[in-house]
Amino acid sequence: MKQNIFIGGAWPYANSSLHIGHIAALLPGDVIARYYRKNGDNVLYVSGSDSHGTPITLRSRNEHCKPIDIVNRYHKEFCDCFEKLQFTYDNYTLTCTPYHKNFVKDCIKNIYDNGYIYEKEEQQDFCEHCNQFLSDREIEGTCPFCGGHATGDQCDDCMATFNADELKNKHCKYCGQPVSLHTNKHLYWKLSDFQKDIEKFVSSHQDIWRFNAINESQKYLQEGLKDRAITRQLEWGIDVPITGFDDKKIYVWIEAVLGYISAGKLYCEQNDLDWNNFYKNASTKSYYIHGKDNIPFHTIIYPALLLSLNEGYQLPDYIVSSEYLNVNDEKMSKSKGNGVTAKELIEEYESDTIRYYMISQAPERRDSNFTYELLTQLHNKKLVGEYGNFVNRNLAFLVKKFNGITPCGIIDESVRDKIIESYKIVGDLISKGELKSAISKIQELVQFANKYYDEHKPWITVKENISEFNNTTVTCLDLIINIANLYEPFIPDSSAKIFSFFGNTNKHWEYISVKPFTTLQDVSVLFDRI
Repeated sequence: MKQNIFIGGAWPYANSSLHIGHIAALLPGDVIARYYRKNGDNVLYVSGSDSHGTPITLRSRNEHCKPIDIVNRYHKEFCDCFEKLQFTYDNYTLTCTPYHKNFVKDCIKNIYDNGYIYEKEEQQDFCEHCNQFLSDREIEGTCPFCGGHATGDQCDDCMATFNADELKNKHCKYCGQPVSLHTNKHLYWKLSDFQKDIEKFVSSHQDIWRFNAINESQKYLQEGLKDRAITRQLEWGIDVPITGFDDKKIYVWIEAVLGYISAGKLYCEQNDLDWNNFYKNASTKSYYIHGKDNIPFHTIIYPALLLSLNEGYQLPDYIVSSEYLNVNDEKMSKSKGNGVTAKELIEEYESDTIRYYMISQAPERRDSNFTYELLTQLHNKKLVGEYGNFVNRNLAFLVKKFNGITPCGIIDESVRDKIIESYKIVGDLISKGELKSAISKIQELVQFANKYYDEHKPWITVKENISEFNNTTVTCLDLIINIANLYEPFIPDSSAKIFSFFGNTNKHWEYISVKPFTTLQDVSVLFDRI
């Protein structure tokens, strides 16, 4: 029976290039989407570029351009990276589109009408010289902990985070003048009203979510959920649909997560689908894919927003939250200049190589480490030496000795059973978001295949017992095409290449048999050595 599957990938912030940590965190979404599509399920896979907020405004000022110019530049770069890495989003959009803006304004108005948004006056930093209120990132000063240089809420030296009122020697980032406090009026969302609901929600997913998602969520819940400001004194953002707040914009943290709905709703409307089936149907299975930093936005903020809308939205099922990807045993840092961008990696390596590395070394349970040396080693050992070697020595032999025509033989039933079992095991692991274990299981089948080939010595039996050679060969051919099928959600380019060798178009998540007397087409080396 077909399932409705919703997959939401976190929205990368459009003020700088994607780094490899983004790819490691987001790639699981594409693997899961591809798997469920192969199962014949109804999949809706969305994401987009987070387009608002102070960092984009600051960058546009520094570069003497408009915020939309910054957004468009990085959105284009993001799309290019995702395309080259074979991501299969149904809709990858932006939060600055009219559709998203209108959807967010409708949501905010509904939450306000439901009694979960209220007005509050507060003291806010103000620059008399620039005649404007300042956000945290528009303030600079001295760290209250180490005495180093800091912005409104974080120290560049010791990396401590704090409230803006704790910052010492505060001054305006733009003009350098000291700041003062002025009264300002903002809208606040009653997140505290959902403490018990979110506690129950998180507790009910103890056995489903990764440890980091449970642990980070419980930290916030133990401290007690606090009401949060949803407006900001900004020029770039989504207008506030409440009278009296014309000079403010919707705070980016609340509107970006609503993009999971607006992006999918738009796609459904454009493709004659009922969007309610993916968001309000209890039988739908949902996945939210992101890094550790974004956990509370997906396990607390987003579910509470759905509850405050009171429109029957289903809460998230699976939270696929990655830990950090370090580089050469160091956390990526702009100040250290040790980051690796996705663009740099894509320009140097094939997508399958990058995807294999990012999944097999994924930071699923703990931080993992990226090095170019390990990437090269894994490619040459696993993809070239094990997988590519098994495929090439079987197919090249048939091309050389039998004009590429596959023989008629009897499949080894124990191998057939092992392949069928692999579909069950790998599929179950993918459905749970355990992709590192899933890809390892497929590679174990590759290792088994090589051992099977070596033990049955087809290069000898072809001369001494042609019937035994045929049986071994058809068994190996079925191993090849089914391994390609199992690997397709993970490393799709090489799978497509193998399917083309056999002229095969059946790519469902099920056992595939190679028909006898099939003529192999344009057989070539599967992977080149790095």
